[in-house]
Amino acid sequence: MSTQQVETFLLKNFINGSWVDARTDRFEEVINPATDETIAKTPLSSREDVAQAVAAAKAAFEGWRETPITERSKLMFKLHALLLEHQEELAELITKENGKTYHEAYAELLRGFESVEFVCGLPTLMMGDNLLNVSRGIDTQMVRFPLGVVAGITPFNFPGMLPLWMFPLAIACGNTFVLKPSEKTPLSAVRIVELAQKAGVPDGVINIVHGAHDAVNGLLEHTDVKAVSFIGSQPVAEYIYKTASKHGKRVQALAGAKNHHLVMPDADLDKTAEILVNSAFGCAGERCLAASVVVAHEAIADKLAKKIVQYSDRLVMGPGEDRRNEMGPVIRQSQLERAHSYIQQGEESGAKLIRDGREEGARIGKGYFLGPTVFDYAHPDMSIIKDEIFAPVLSMVRVQSFDEGIETISKSRFGNGACVYTNSGVYARDFVQRVEAGMVGVNIGLPAPMSFFPFSGWKDSFYGDLHANGKDGVEFYTKKKVVTTRWYKGDENSIGQKRDFVK
Repeated sequence: MSTQQVETFLLKNFINGSWVDARTDRFEEVINPATDETIAKTPLSSREDVAQAVAAAKAAFEGWRETPITERSKLMFKLHALLLEHQEELAELITKENGKTYHEAYAELLRGFESVEFVCGLPTLMMGDNLLNVSRGIDTQMVRFPLGVVAGITPFNFPGMLPLWMFPLAIACGNTFVLKPSEKTPLSAVRIVELAQKAGVPDGVINIVHGAHDAVNGLLEHTDVKAVSFIGSQPVAEYIYKTASKHGKRVQALAGAKNHHLVMPDADLDKTAEILVNSAFGCAGERCLAASVVVAHEAIADKLAKKIVQYSDRLVMGPGEDRRNEMGPVIRQSQLERAHSYIQQGEESGAKLIRDGREEGARIGKGYFLGPTVFDYAHPDMSIIKDEIFAPVLSMVRVQSFDEGIETISKSRFGNGACVYTNSGVYARDFVQRVEAGMVGVNIGLPAPMSFFPFSGWKDSFYGDLHANGKDGVEFYTKKKVVTTRWYKGDENSIGQKRDFVK
């Protein structure tokens, strides 16, 4: 599927190496958020479609698990080369279906490719452990094995990167995979799987089932699916975790966020304001590590607020295909209306709206645009502070001290990311030690770990035990056997006779 074919493309499921029609008469439109134009249709697959994909993955598993890990690793090298070769095409596709700017889409892919690079070195990470003579003549070793059929459910906001967080690591570990991409942004995943097929991934090892609730529930409840990886909103993540766990599956469910950024008086305010604006409004605020709340020390809050507005004013908003633009639309009209509702709630609750992006977005005409929107004098009990808005809305809370800042952050039920801006090593170290978040930044606006570290959300930002990526990812997609052995030495003059234990 090239980008030129998108306009008339009716999506199919990918099962056992072939593109097949879904057994449904229900479809969801894939819309370009920058133009409000329908560019494709996603079938809302049935449980029967899911069962067909799982059956294909199960049939492929026995042969794939026996494929030497060196061969599986070489396939990942081939996939990586193909992804690099098609990076510009993929970036344009992401921009078209998601709305983010070309440069954001290009950068997203680099982080996805980084995951494949990590997987290329999997033979070392798949090694087990062994210990000789745990008792006289007895040795023990731990060996890793794949789980079987595993599933991935990805969201709309990073349609190229997030499938690459899942299926390369899963299949390199020896599993087979069923991917359910977002019905809003499925085109990037389709193209990436086409490239995986071109790289030589055997039929049935990776499959795509498009859809929504029925497809998701079909995966969660299917007895042959051994593990589920999910990324999305908090309510859905909680549902995925509870439902899949109930059916005996291993689950990692990455959920929502409300990332707080504490700014101390000794911070470089120009750099900090620029970082905050890029973090809050990049990808139109639709990323789980976006800055959502600025916790500003009262001593510098006025200056910081002005600088945030100044840097926000410089952003150029418009369709992402125009490479001069720095900020695109939100994903759908419903999401735009939701953001407008939260802005109204913020004003009604007493927060001061110091930059209103609503008219700025409306001036563009077509598409679902909202300009950078900034509140000051917000309080932790306001909905704009408590809820994940997932839009370019940034709110400032003022505090009198470092300790009050930590306390404010701790009130959030989310614990995905938290950052501090300071030139004090004392503040920085104390923040890292005390803040209740799994990913922490010091003078960093997006504390997103490289793929060889886990994506480590806390609290209501994650459900499960093993996080995505890094060694956690290897642990998630494998199970362990511990083998204890002893051998007997036979009488060399009477082979087959009674053997004596080696002393």
